[in-house]
Amino acid sequence: MVTHITKAVIPAAGMGTRFLPATKAMPKEMLPVVDKPAIQYVVEEAVAAGLTDVLMITGRNKNALENHFDRVTELEAVLIQKGDRDRLAKVNESTDLADMHYVRQGDPLGLGHAVLRAKMHVGNEPFAVLLGDDIIDARDPLLDKMLAEQIGRNTSVVALLEVDPSQIHLYGAAAIEKTDDPDVVRITGLVEKPSAADAPSNLAIIGRYVLRPEVFEVLERTAPGKGNEIQLTDALQEMAVNPETTGGVYGVIFRGRRYDTGDRLDYIKAIIQLAVDRDDLGPDLRPWLHDFAATLE
Repeated sequence: MVTHITKAVIPAAGMGTRFLPATKAMPKEMLPVVDKPAIQYVVEEAVAAGLTDVLMITGRNKNALENHFDRVTELEAVLIQKGDRDRLAKVNESTDLADMHYVRQGDPLGLGHAVLRAKMHVGNEPFAVLLGDDIIDARDPLLDKMLAEQIGRNTSVVALLEVDPSQIHLYGAAAIEKTDDPDVVRITGLVEKPSAADAPSNLAIIGRYVLRPEVFEVLERTAPGKGNEIQLTDALQEMAVNPETTGGVYGVIFRGRRYDTGDRLDYIKAIIQLAVDRDDLGPDLRPWLHDFAATLE
């Protein structure tokens, strides 16, 4: 059994149409959240959990992602010449984060298809999948718990979040059985974006997975589902009901801080929520927010 997981897969091939025109020429993953692109938070989370081998699934016009995690010698030279060591350290931080790899998705056939493109790189070992729209607060680690459950139970693990039933249609929903751990459940079924009436629970799948390599074989025979795309949820549903051959699927219920950057309004909220807790911005931002909120009343 694997005792240490090192590989992370980050799908980043989406077109970001909800953020047009900002994403006409810039990948949505490079939109800044305070002063770092959203994708850097995700890579930092992976690295903090020991996942130092990162494969990014990209598409057309995504060269900025590769450039961000590569060296920029001209900029480094200018900062060195100016003696600006603080900004130089920030520039080098993304360069030195992880062992980065890239592969194109090609046809935009859905999240399941994007994950399948990682098969040759991952090989026959468990791996993590992190979606860039979800930023998990570094003070509330999630991946550590998921990795430990995968290794301990030799299963696939998804992250779950309790949401208002009126919002469950935006997510994949899980049918569950309790375990001896109140934060861990066994998943008996999954439904992609159900109506509130059809949802098996209000536990929504959010963008973190730790998967056994059997998922690739399942994805290869998974037919297109909602949106005529190959849905990762459909593959996980098959694994959940066939634990004898796939190890089954468990869920870790996340009760910490999560920021959704995939929606314009939630993206703005994420920037504010992160900025108010920063030592360099919070002391000035918090009183300004109070004053600004008062003008709205």
